Amino acid sequence: MKKSFVVLLILILTGGLLAACGSSSSSTNSSGEKLEKVDLKVFISQPRFKEQYETYLDQFVEKQKEEKGRDVNIKLEMPSVNQADQLLKTRLASGDSPDVFNLHAINDIPTYDKAGYLEDLSDQPFVDTIYETVIPAVTKDDRVLAVPLETLQWGFLYNKDIFAEYNLEVPTTLTELENVIKTLEENDITPFIRAYKDTYIPQLFLPLVVGSANETSNKGFIDNMNEGKGSFDELKDLMFPVIDLVNDHGTDRPLEIGQDQGAADFANGKAAMWVQGPWMAESIEKSNGDINFGVAPLPISDDPSQTLINLGTSTSLAVYKDSKVKDVALDFINYIMDEQDSSGLYESLAFNPISELHTFPLYPWLEESQSYIEEGKVYQDPSIPSAVKSESEKLLQSYLAGDKSQEDVLKGLDRAWQQFLEVNK
Repeated sequence: MKKSFVVLLILILTGGLLAACGSSSSSTNSSGEKLEKVDLKVFISQPRFKEQYETYLDQFVEKQKEEKGRDVNIKLEMPSVNQADQLLKTRLASGDSPDVFNLHAINDIPTYDKAGYLEDLSDQPFVDTIYETVIPAVTKDDRVLAVPLETLQWGFLYNKDIFAEYNLEVPTTLTELENVIKTLEENDITPFIRAYKDTYIPQLFLPLVVGSANETSNKGFIDNMNEGKGSFDELKDLMFPVIDLVNDHGTDRPLEIGQDQGAADFANGKAAMWVQGPWMAESIEKSNGDINFGVAPLPISDDPSQTLINLGTSTSLAVYKDSKVKDVALDFINYIMDEQDSSGLYESLAFNPISELHTFPLYPWLEESQSYIEEGKVYQDPSIPSAVKSESEKLLQSYLAGDKSQEDVLKGLDRAWQQFLEVNK
């Protein structure tokens, strides 16, 4: 009896020692130093890049262990683009804010800054590593409020091999686009991918039309809207001809097809063009690594001076001003522009280089759009309030489904902008 008890006691003690050893290894670094345990909540609404971000976050965790003596537990939340905006606002308003979260540089920084959510990052080391042409997009009142991830140059995507096969030139006017469509259909090629299940995709027409018009025929449109003096009626003849042209010559079942299926369909040649941005390049190449596609400006009229590339900064990372682990959050923000690892991150995400740290070559599909930029055929992504963009998603999706008229869309956009002004007086 005593012998059995002694054996049992030894087993219990041995198990306890083994457990203690296991626990110790997870809370010390390579030098045997005990680690401070920290939870870091990160909110990034790009679930298609889950693997890339998780890999980078794991690298950050290891770096923190070795350099800062911290055992950082990352709580990563990656909602879909359709849910993210409202979910983040709910988190921030309820006090359950992520420590680091993504936002749209042009559309969201003014609103989130006014609400007091954004930490001033002006004195952080990453600022000096970013190109001077990029920093203004994440700056407000001389304060840098986010680290930029995606810089965008976009309009529509087109299959270069299909265009070459039928001797098609990239259209510079709406009439030329109609002729391209005619040639494609005569050869049984569907002109456009239509993928409207994800509501942000119909919304893409909004910045393309507003940005070009604000730069050319309707200068000051955005300023007038912000002063309560403008109306989307002014853009009616620019907005709907191109929307209708694309919608009348596209793939089937558009309201059942989202961005992922759209990317696969475009990659596999089910249509020659797609009103979409190069942020879908990773998904497209995953479906067909041999596809040869380019990025070109979308014509919105028969005036070629209005056929311009949209250039801007969208997805950026900010730090919650009242974060309880702000020092860790700031470390992570700076790690995004890490001298050794940042280039690999941006390349894996198929984002553009934004720093001299980024040594990977320009992606083939951006070579053409870069030439437009060098020629000055470009406008800065228009600063449309996020509330207006959100409303445009529903309005344009309903319009494309045949459930709303042009007048409904124009009145709805005006109303959304007016409501934005009333809330932000």
